[in-house]
Amino acid sequence: MSKIAVIFPGMGYHSDKPLLYFAKRLAREAGYEVVEVNYEFPFKAREIMNDKVRMKEAFKMAVLQIKEQLGEMSFDQYEDIVFVGKSIGTALAAYFDSELEVGARQVVFTPVPQTFDRVRKGSGIVFHGLADPWCDTAIAEEKCAELELPLYKVERANHSLETEDPMEDLSNLQWIMEKVKDFWAD
Repeated sequence: MSKIAVIFPGMGYHSDKPLLYFAKRLAREAGYEVVEVNYEFPFKAREIMNDKVRMKEAFKMAVLQIKEQLGEMSFDQYEDIVFVGKSIGTALAAYFDSELEVGARQVVFTPVPQTFDRVRKGSGIVFHGLADPWCDTAIAEEKCAELELPLYKVERANHSLETEDPMEDLSNLQWIMEKVKDFWAD
């Protein structure tokens, strides 16, 4: 069976950081071809927080860069397609799934509210930190219930799903990756 996982990183959270790094390793272990998209911005994530105009601008920049990278890819040759997104990457993954009519399953790490505008009902799993300043927990809970997406919440965790305690983070990371590994097997 041909399987592919496409990684959509965040603005400052690249694919060598823990969530995406281990998700990629688990994907490869499960027999997925892994493709990483990359995008660059002329500003940092914290510079656009709470600025809807600049956030939209960043999204459009990333869309153009991803189109160049995925433009020639034919997803219909794969029997299983998983998009793995982090932060703005979750919104971009949902957008490309919708625009290209891929029908991808989704691993959603720390969504931004805009992610829920495009993500398909029942298409994946969502991980959210209860101290994430980018997406209010009430929004994540409401939208995940509405879209029938399992929501895994991490106590005291920020937008990187990290807390102040590194040992707690390692424990949380293992728990998160166990859920992701189960998802690859579905």
